[in-house]
This record gives sequence, C-alpha cells and structure tokens, in this order.
Amino acid sequence: MQPFVTMYDYLTKARERLFDWIRPLTPEQYTREFPYALKTIRATVLEMARAEWAYGHRLRNISVAIGDAPFTPEKIPTFAEAEAAWRKLALETRAVLAQITDSNQPVEYRFAPPNAPAARIRTTAAGLASQMVFHEVHHRSQAMSMLKQLGVVAQNLDYATFMFDRQQEPA
Repeated sequence: MQPFVTMYDYLTKARERLFDWIRPLTPEQYTREFPYALKTIRATVLEMARAEWAYGHRLRNISVAIGDAPFTPEKIPTFAEAEAAWRKLALETRAVLAQITDSNQPVEYRFAPPNAPAARIRTTAAGLASQMVFHEVHHRSQAMSMLKQLGVVAQNLDYATFMFDRQQEPA
C-alpha cells in the first residue's frame, strides 16, 4: 500500500478516538478558551481540517487561499457539523494521497497568511503529504492537552496502538 495512505489511515483511526473524546463535550467546553495554542478545541479541530483541505487541494495543483476554506467557525459552528464535514473530506484526502505516484513531484504554491507576508512555497508531493500528517499530530496533541484540562482521559494515540497487529499471549 502507498505509504501516505497508510499514514493517513492511522490518522483517521486516531482521529476517531479524538472525536470520541470531543463528542460528549458541551458547546461551552468545546469553545472554552485556554491560554495557549489556538485557544479552543473548536479552533484546533477546524484548523486541522482546514489544513488538510488546503494541502489536499495543493496536492492536486489547485490554488487556494486561507479564506476559501470551508472549515471556519462561521461556516461550521458545532462539533457535529465539523465531524460530518471532516469525514467527507477524509474520503477525498485518502483518494488524493492514493494517487501520488511520484513522491518527488515538485509542488509549488503561494501562501498568504492574514498577518504575515506572502511567500512562495516549494516542496515535493512527499513533503506536502508529510506536512499534512505531522500538522495534524501537532495540533491533535494541543487538543488532547485541552481535553485533559477538562477532565477527559485523552491518551495513547500512538501509531502502534492502531496499526500493529496484536495478539494476547496466554498467561
């Protein structure tokens, strides 16, 4: 199997566990502000999905601007809506990653963040796919930290937990 698809399959399995921890939160907990990272679980969830959306478009050589993203608090105010939209996006993302045939294929795009100068980004399909994976892991850990402060036991999203075949040995 294509390595980026394998990595993405892990992400989606770990994401399901994260969703299980977020789903029972009240709207107040979902939007509670913390003094670090993106401040709320909602902002963190939407950032992970927004980045996946943008990187997926860039892998298909489709130019996007940050403001084009469908994953904003105005467009997707609740977790249930974010979860449903991200599940739909996940099908598209997996298909995009499965179509990578040349990991060294150059990818170039313009990145114009709202509060910083624009830049030309040059990488490869492998670099962009890797960034997509690592970006989610980075923000997922921030969301887990916020969940822990809300009393949720959010732990063990290790790759081996989801992707290694384990068989219990007899005692």
